[in-house]
Amino acid sequence: MYKKASGTPSVNWEDCVVTALAWGWIDGVRRPLDEVSFIQRLSPRRAKSSWSQKNRDHVDRLIAEGRMQPSGLEHVEAAKADGRWDAAYAPASQMVLPEDFLDRLRENPPAQTYFDTLSRSAIFTIYFRLHSAKRPETRAKRLDDILERLSRGETWT
Repeated sequence: MYKKASGTPSVNWEDCVVTALAWGWIDGVRRPLDEVSFIQRLSPRRAKSSWSQKNRDHVDRLIAEGRMQPSGLEHVEAAKADGRWDAAYAPASQMVLPEDFLDRLRENPPAQTYFDTLSRSAIFTIYFRLHSAKRPETRAKRLDDILERLSRGETWT
């Protein structure tokens, strides 16, 4: 795909991703090809992959427009049946960090001090790690690990 600034006509990223969703595929790694273009990997959605709220909204629109394909609908129905649809994660602009994390962060001044220096993307990494844990034990372990790393001032990438 060509970057907008290149002036070269090309399919745009959002149209590509939305079309992929209709067929049960998902966007993956994006890599630069040269100064004016990039390669966007698309692949079939895995059976138990998580959903973002943004992609869920795209799919709702595709269904309303009659553009969803049977292969894409299979993934939607499976996600609705096993709870992944309702557990979709928020985009970084709308994420809400869990209260138990914030409470424990306030109780740990070194962790709080380092947390306050983090970028939005690093904070989103923390949010996603907590949000994506399927079992309470896994989430508790991740919470402890995150706070430990923050208190040591370890970088989040």
